[in-house]
Amino acid sequence: MPPLLAVAARHRLQPGAARGLRPLCRRHGGRRQVSKLRAPAIILALFVLDRATKAWVLESLYGRSVAVLSWFRLTYAENTGVAFGMFRDSNLFFLVFGAALVAALLVLRRRIERHGALAATGLALVLGGALGNIYDRIAYGYVVDFFDFSFFPAVFNVADSGITVGAVLLALGMKDEKGK
Repeated sequence: MPPLLAVAARHRLQPGAARGLRPLCRRHGGRRQVSKLRAPAIILALFVLDRATKAWVLESLYGRSVAVLSWFRLTYAENTGVAFGMFRDSNLFFLVFGAALVAALLVLRRRIERHGALAATGLALVLGGALGNIYDRIAYGYVVDFFDFSFFPAVFNVADSGITVGAVLLALGMKDEKGK
């Protein structure tokens, strides 16, 4: 059997040779460009994770609150408004608003993705989270929330986390591009 280093040396690519695997991001004009599959993968992963956690909450925590740590609880909550419980009983308005926001972001997707990988990742997280909450509004008439931190004034979910982190990444990605 040949030594491992000899086998590795035989299969090493020469500079400029084609590679079998393509990276998720490529440098193009000083910016990182995102693979066409990265954004849909992030959107789908966030949506599936959000649905799975909410299904578990509906099955296991319906109407209950469970202490996990002294400062963290899993608390079942039905939210018909938006963040921090504002604008309660406005489910239809936020369903239409959320769908319009998703449509607008999809229309602007190419323009946003030109700002690089950070902005594109942020956009994908916002879209995945928005779709998760839209699903809830259609299926249940409210959004299922369950993360409850004692030092934070609101109960939220995986989709809300994706939207928040995504909005920050999107803003940083857009700002970074303008700052150049």
